[in-house]
Amino acid sequence: MKKLLIVGAGGFGREMYAWAGQHPDCGRAWALAGFLDDNPQALAPFGDFAPVAPLAGHRPSPEHIYVCALGMPDLKEKLVAPLVAAGAEFLTFIHPAALLGARVKLGRGVVVCPGAILSADIAIGDFAMINLNCTIGHDATLGAWTSLSAQCDITGHVRVADRVFMGSRASVIPSKSVGSRSIVGAGAVVVTDVPAGVTVVGIPARIL
Repeated sequence: MKKLLIVGAGGFGREMYAWAGQHPDCGRAWALAGFLDDNPQALAPFGDFAPVAPLAGHRPSPEHIYVCALGMPDLKEKLVAPLVAAGAEFLTFIHPAALLGARVKLGRGVVVCPGAILSADIAIGDFAMINLNCTIGHDATLGAWTSLSAQCDITGHVRVADRVFMGSRASVIPSKSVGSRSIVGAGAVVVTDVPAGVTVVGIPARIL
């Protein structure tokens, strides 16, 4: 049985530990083995409920499988890409309380949290994160390393590029696009295409 290591022992990491413990593969295909994080005291306020090993200098081994629990795209890529290059096997994690429809394609290292709904004919890039109660409509795409915070709404035919961060309850109306490395602020409603590398906020979403 493989040992599952969670990359990142912050708030999302602690959530991920709970979600992983609820997965039917826990105890069958893999066992929870703790965290990789360069803060050895990350779990101290919470009772040190699992071991925390340093991420710096960690060498992947065949006995381990990994899941990414980092939210910000740039940090996620910075810390995870070297592990991938060193041969780390990353789990594509779908919580049993998520709902996936037909022809949903998930890349390597994707995390789909409880309550998320992905309808049909959707493509999700490597290491994208879809947090609690997000909805993704038909014919939508999410690029690699992109993160959706809780309760985001990606509607039909939307194109969200790589390395995008969307805050909680942000939404994009049908057929619009969000460019690479952009940030969509919490609660924003995207009604026109968002260029690459900008931050948009408000209803309707406007560039800061």
